[in-house]
Amino acid sequence: MLRLDRYLAEAGAGSRSEVKKAVSSGLVTVDGAVVRDYSRKVDPSANRICHRGIPVVRDTSVCYLFYKPAGCVTARRDRSDRTVMDYFPEALRDRLSPVGRLDKDTEGLLLVTDDGALNHRLTSPAHHVEKTYYAVLDAPLPGDAVDRFYRGLDIGDEKPARPAVLALCEPDAAAACQGVCQALVTVTEGRYHQVKRMFAAVGCTVVFLKRTAFAGLTLEGLSPGEYRKLQSDELERLRSRKRTGEQKSL
Repeated sequence: MLRLDRYLAEAGAGSRSEVKKAVSSGLVTVDGAVVRDYSRKVDPSANRICHRGIPVVRDTSVCYLFYKPAGCVTARRDRSDRTVMDYFPEALRDRLSPVGRLDKDTEGLLLVTDDGALNHRLTSPAHHVEKTYYAVLDAPLPGDAVDRFYRGLDIGDEKPARPAVLALCEPDAAAACQGVCQALVTVTEGRYHQVKRMFAAVGCTVVFLKRTAFAGLTLEGLSPGEYRKLQSDELERLRSRKRTGEQKSL
């Protein structure tokens, strides 16, 4: 059983305050009867809930594509810093979890979902999900950097990093700072500070970092702090991704 206002907010009918106003105004019915008490408990599997005459159905699982701004931490809660979950309506915060993480000073694409199986699938080392980053560097890349990234860099772990695709690129107008060199790198791992450590291994320090793509999804149409719900076909593509060995290599 859920409070009516919470269910409506989680189903996307509006913010918690907006749905409370809608209920109080007589715009919501439960099993055909107008309900004005937004604290009423409902059973979504048994009750027919309508907003302005349209049935409200909450997805069994949801996934959002979020443009994480720099300065917030990838966590559900934090005592001192703003978290990525603070950008979502209160009604959703206890339901959702970030998929993997981005460093506090890194911005870009982050998925947030309540689908535990999907979260595990996208973060499991066995699946080698492609992630692309735009990096601004403090020094020019050495001439052999592309080859070294592709062969797998030693970044101080027991095993070298998996092969990665590196390419020079034009400056991004949205970058918070300008360095000497700009590059795009696509990796299929998620080790601690991996991208920064890879560039450090070739003598460069990352001064700005943004994840621009994840598993074929991009930030198109979003600004920092904004998010959108994935469409059913996008979710299906994520869930049907092939395991390691079945995917094409970088």
